[in-house]
Amino acid sequence: MSATLGYTTNLQAGLGLVAETKALLEIWKPGMSVSQLNQHALDSGRFPQMTARRLRNLVVEGFAPRYLVDGGTPARHLNRIVSHLTAAELNQMLLLFTCRVQPILADFVRDVYWSRYARGYSEITNADARSFVQQAMNEGKTSERWSEGTIERVARYLTRCCADFGLLDNGVRSTRRILPFRTSDKAATYLAYDLHLKGLGDNAVLSHNDWSLFGLTRFDVLDLMKRLSLRGLMVVQAAGEVVRLNYKFQNMETVCDVLTQG
Repeated sequence: MSATLGYTTNLQAGLGLVAETKALLEIWKPGMSVSQLNQHALDSGRFPQMTARRLRNLVVEGFAPRYLVDGGTPARHLNRIVSHLTAAELNQMLLLFTCRVQPILADFVRDVYWSRYARGYSEITNADARSFVQQAMNEGKTSERWSEGTIERVARYLTRCCADFGLLDNGVRSTRRILPFRTSDKAATYLAYDLHLKGLGDNAVLSHNDWSLFGLTRFDVLDLMKRLSLRGLMVVQAAGEVVRLNYKFQNMETVCDVLTQG
């Protein structure tokens, strides 16, 4: 397991939050605090089936840690492109942001989902997720020992969250079919530029752990960068083990604008 941050049960605040994230992005404006967003969401009438307490938990514990970090940068970027993304493209973007703040989900995707995907498994069960959680506790990944009931709930959260993001189907709750996956060019472009503009060198970009959320090794990422270069999104120069990436765009706002154009 790769994450160094402690595992929590915070996925219960909303799992994938795909539809809710889209609704909250329409309400949120740059500079809006979490409490202001919660009040605007409450006043909007967009969540009629949700109690005020449940909505607050969703905003404070689900949406805000994922999309309002770094001064709201993820929300700001998503706002620019969300209406130009397919369901699969949006799922991959939300998976990235969620896994960055939910190490238990990130490691489950890397260590269980992609391991089984690569070995030709057709499904993942809640029992698989439960074994993953129990092993994590034995390795000290949680701050305390969880009860059996909590282990069961977290196992369900993991598989349901993967279903929300399109990695598993919504089928029977205890067993979910592994769905075909292909990394979208838009998600790959966003991630490559995001890492580059954070100051990472070319090798660090190619080897970054975020790519493994999409089942990609360094060699896969290099092939993907070459695909993006054919679309004019960057220039890749590779000679043996030496790789140089030349980026066309100087900031993420420009990248987001390019992603809205197809």
